[in-house]
Amino acid sequence: MAHTPVTLTNARVVTPGGVHDGWLRVEDGLVAALGSGEPSPGGESSDVGGAWVVPGMVDTHVHGGAGHAFPDADPEGAGEIIAFNRARGVTSLVGGLVAATPEDTVRQVSVLAELCDAGELAGIYLEGPFIARSKCGAHDPDLLREPDTAEFDRWLAAGRGHVRMITVAPELPGASELIRAAASSGVVAAVGHTEASYEQTLAAFDAGASVATHLYNAMRPLNHRDPGPIAAALGDERVTVELILDNVHVHPGAAGLVFGAAGADRVSLVTDAMSATGLGDGEYTLGDLRVRVSGGEARLVENGAIASSTIVLPQAVRNAVEGLGVGVPEAVRSASSVPAAALGLEGRGRIEAGGRADLVVLDEDLTVRDVMYRGEWVA
Repeated sequence: MAHTPVTLTNARVVTPGGVHDGWLRVEDGLVAALGSGEPSPGGESSDVGGAWVVPGMVDTHVHGGAGHAFPDADPEGAGEIIAFNRARGVTSLVGGLVAATPEDTVRQVSVLAELCDAGELAGIYLEGPFIARSKCGAHDPDLLREPDTAEFDRWLAAGRGHVRMITVAPELPGASELIRAAASSGVVAAVGHTEASYEQTLAAFDAGASVATHLYNAMRPLNHRDPGPIAAALGDERVTVELILDNVHVHPGAAGLVFGAAGADRVSLVTDAMSATGLGDGEYTLGDLRVRVSGGEARLVENGAIASSTIVLPQAVRNAVEGLGVGVPEAVRSASSVPAAALGLEGRGRIEAGGRADLVVLDEDLTVRDVMYRGEWVA
């Protein structure tokens, strides 16, 4: 059904080519045109007062929110996570799973694949179980195992083409074979939750891995004589590095080094958010593990390890701009076009003529004023 065209005027539009000052016209769920001066008459017109108009943000590493978690394999709960994020400017999500039994993983992937078929999710992300026990973070160590391409193939079958990324620790037996299998299947292999050396990490990138999972967190630390995966990822132009910019997971001083070394076009802002996001302090679960949230900071009850974040992606953009001095267009791209490109999500995270009208209007302080999804206002 055709919808009334909408023209946003007096806008600062973040496009792949830079900032466009002028107007943007939306027709039938798509960006019809961008221009300057007086737009052609017709349809509705909305003067945004010089506000930023940015692409709908893309969170490629998120586990939950609004009291629900993707590993629960509950379609209604997953829908609540999606709606919660969409209303806050995150129009594309890749549903993140954590380490589980082989049978549970197949079931979870199957449920999320249905949401992908319906266009609600942009894909499925497997964070584990092929990760290092010593760097398990908030994953149950008893559920971790060595990479197994046969098991991976079962997940691919259950996912019906929607599995987008899997994290692997390169030092594990069979990791190289798994990375090659992922790459040949069109699945992004990410390096993370790992004790890998610099050399082992570079070998993983040579085998086809192209993302570093939440850089710094749950990986061998940077040392000047043992640089490990952090230096390997920052120095490799083929690699996109995830960064959880909630000012808890990574100190702003260390986060600034990432933008300086990799540049905004290789930094993918992610939340790694859990079910507590949007709710408040209290006790929750991540997979089968108990998590306590205090002051917005989530930690495992058992050992105090950091367990996911409780932010939504626009907060990471604000933290990049206000805390690190990253330019607004660069920070926005790190939360939209960069993650979309890293996972091959065509048509997402970009504002361009003919593209999907997933748009976010940001006030001067970068708070979300309005959200448009497929050409319809949702918040």
